[in-house]
Amino acid sequence: MRHLRMWAAAVAIVVVGGGFWWYATQRPLAVPVAAISRDVPVTVFGLGAIEARVLSRVGFEVPGTLVTVEADHGDRVPAGGVLARLNPASQEARVAKAEAAVLSAAAAAARAEAQRDRAEAVLAQRLATARRRRDLAERGVGSQEAAELAETEAIAARADVALNRADAAVARAAQAEALANRSAERTALAKHTLAAPFDAMVIARTREPGAALNPGEAVFTLVDPDSLWALAYVDEGRAGDLAVGQPAVVTLRSRPGFPLSAEVARIGLEADRVTEERRVYVRCRNCPTNPVIGEQAEVVIETGRLPQARLVPEAAVHGFDGVSGTVWTIEDGRLAQRRVRFAARLIDARLAITDALPAEVPVAIMVGSGFRPGRAARAADAP
Repeated sequence: MRHLRMWAAAVAIVVVGGGFWWYATQRPLAVPVAAISRDVPVTVFGLGAIEARVLSRVGFEVPGTLVTVEADHGDRVPAGGVLARLNPASQEARVAKAEAAVLSAAAAAARAEAQRDRAEAVLAQRLATARRRRDLAERGVGSQEAAELAETEAIAARADVALNRADAAVARAAQAEALANRSAERTALAKHTLAAPFDAMVIARTREPGAALNPGEAVFTLVDPDSLWALAYVDEGRAGDLAVGQPAVVTLRSRPGFPLSAEVARIGLEADRVTEERRVYVRCRNCPTNPVIGEQAEVVIETGRLPQARLVPEAAVHGFDGVSGTVWTIEDGRLAQRRVRFAARLIDARLAITDALPAEVPVAIMVGSGFRPGRAARAADAP
């Protein structure tokens, strides 16, 4: 009786173990398969920051002491609008001195012109006298000596005219120099006022009234608010289909729930040799009112659309090399493997199959531990 019970227990163990073995290895598996998706957007992702195409750090071209500041952080200033001023007292004195020099040069030029005119009149009178006395001497009425003296005086008058003409030219040159110097001093005075070079927004002011400034020292940082864009870094392996004009979505880190529509404005022609990324600039269509230059931004660019495709997670593909890989299929009720090519890799790491695989052949989107070629299987809806 005891042996009978032992045999019965052994048989039960074998039966139960066989049942578990069959359940674990032979039962048909319910395999989630990819459905056919239509109008599938193909996108690439880039992480970057908000930048401005037109950004200038402006300051005075001349040294001086800052006396007034007309703009501050966040202000919008039209082109030509005053930003700040330097103390103009010393430069105004230079301008006044230059004005006086212009007046003096004008007077000297007028005096030289008058002296030239007088010399030319004297020359004309002495030429006429020399001609008369020579005529009298030739007729025997006047002396030869008087004629020669008159001719000598005419030659001296001609030399005086040449000298006065040269003096007048020197005076005119001095007058032109004085005018140029006055223009330079006026220009230097105008440089004591700092104006906006374009319609700008002030994003930084670095100096306060009373500060002594060196030439070229930045006082304001300006941006053109119409030139804002996002600079995104895109993996080289995903950048092949990028093109200017493609639609994009920009999400700022400060406003994660408010994506901004944009489009690709520029694609960098030089990739980063270390990170193997390309620089892609996208211009927003409805930019924020108060931009924060340098704020982190996530950029999603749509490079195309697939009319229809079966989407398989990359985790369910063996040996994916960027173009092709091996997927699990259900053929004649059993698991099989096929090498397929993928039309695109989506931003969520799903791979799109568009051709080279019959539509009636299901493709697994999840791979389990019991998968092996020839295992009985049936298609199930994706979870």
